[in-house]
Amino acid sequence: MVRIAVLSDVHGNTPALAAVLAAVDAEGVDLVLNLGDIASGAVDPRGTLDLLAGLPGVVTVRGNHERQVLTLPRGRMGASDRLADSVLTGADRDRLAALPLTATPVPGVLAFHASPDDDLGHLTETVTPGGLREATDAEVVERLGAAYGRYALFLCGHTHVARSRRLPDGSLVVNPGSVGWPAFDDDQPHHYRVEAGSPDARYAIVDGEGRGWEARLRSVAYDHERAADLARVNGRPDVAHALRTGRMPVVGG
Repeated sequence: MVRIAVLSDVHGNTPALAAVLAAVDAEGVDLVLNLGDIASGAVDPRGTLDLLAGLPGVVTVRGNHERQVLTLPRGRMGASDRLADSVLTGADRDRLAALPLTATPVPGVLAFHASPDDDLGHLTETVTPGGLREATDAEVVERLGAAYGRYALFLCGHTHVARSRRLPDGSLVVNPGSVGWPAFDDDQPHHYRVEAGSPDARYAIVDGEGRGWEARLRSVAYDHERAADLARVNGRPDVAHALRTGRMPVVGG
């Protein structure tokens, strides 16, 4: 039996990451997986990078924000990537560039940021003109592509929505939600919001081996006011509101 802690979407929120790591330490896990989008955010990218650098045993895959901060011209970066870019050292860039798109840390387990072949492709959610909804089995299977049927456990992040669901072949898909950013909105391909509804940091614990895996979705309180204050100082009142409430600001409010 293997016990894995699954983390994703820290987004430079060091206070949230520290709280999750402390909670994970008490879980008696065999392995910690970090599913990407590590430093880009509005809180404390330098602190997050330093904290994770001291944990070489954590298995990490690349998220879309790692790719973006390493490859986009600064003028095309969003505010979160620009903040991360401003603190990256050469050693940081080398570490991020070496991260794989996928990892198989345990036989039968495939870990990735969004989907196996696309670091921006939602796996567990579908964006529609009416907003975000949970993806159907058929949609998830299609997005897994050739990986479907080959693994018993799929671990993904990216959407910031915590999910655990069983697919038709008995495999399990787990999205732990976001450690460090509980609410955001986007306009691609249609406008949608993700709102966890509370400021807690989120992660997952999965237990199993072979074809049998079970997941528990976890949340942990932390000093979100400190994180929100740092976001405000960094010029991101929108993120500060999300960190305090787990919801996006009301337009015009």
